[in-house]
Amino acid sequence: MQVADPAPTQPQGCTNFKLRQLMRRVSQHYDAEMARCGLKTTQYSLLSHVLKLGPIRPGDLAAAMTMDASTLTRNLRPLVDAGWVALEAGPDARSRLVHITDAGRAKRAEAQRRWKVAQLALNDTLGVERVAALHALLDDALALLDPAPEPGDDGAQ
Repeated sequence: MQVADPAPTQPQGCTNFKLRQLMRRVSQHYDAEMARCGLKTTQYSLLSHVLKLGPIRPGDLAAAMTMDASTLTRNLRPLVDAGWVALEAGPDARSRLVHITDAGRAKRAEAQRRWKVAQLALNDTLGVERVAALHALLDDALALLDPAPEPGDDGAQ
């Protein structure tokens, strides 16, 4: 006679709170390493996006990074002031393009090395298997939580 599997136990606690707690700890870990090269993690991400996508219109960059235009403008300002990113005139008089400078490429390369140090340290602390499992779980959850397309939206722009 085969015994039926018991019903799974319900998760205890608030998933949102637990995820936010984990994100704060992970962010502190990466922030500490990024500070060694004078950047915040958000600035490293922005430099990486501009390197990959630029020259790019600010609105398109904000959309690619899923942030609003005012947040992007606020986050770009220190990078422009440091000379790592530049805003130039676009193809017409009303548009502008964001691009990374040579100094920005060098800063991004330095930050990438620090990022790798942070990732390897996290792998050592948590264990590579746990990090890989976490990535898989997060990818699955993100796919399940991906907003459904609006009726009649075929994805064309």
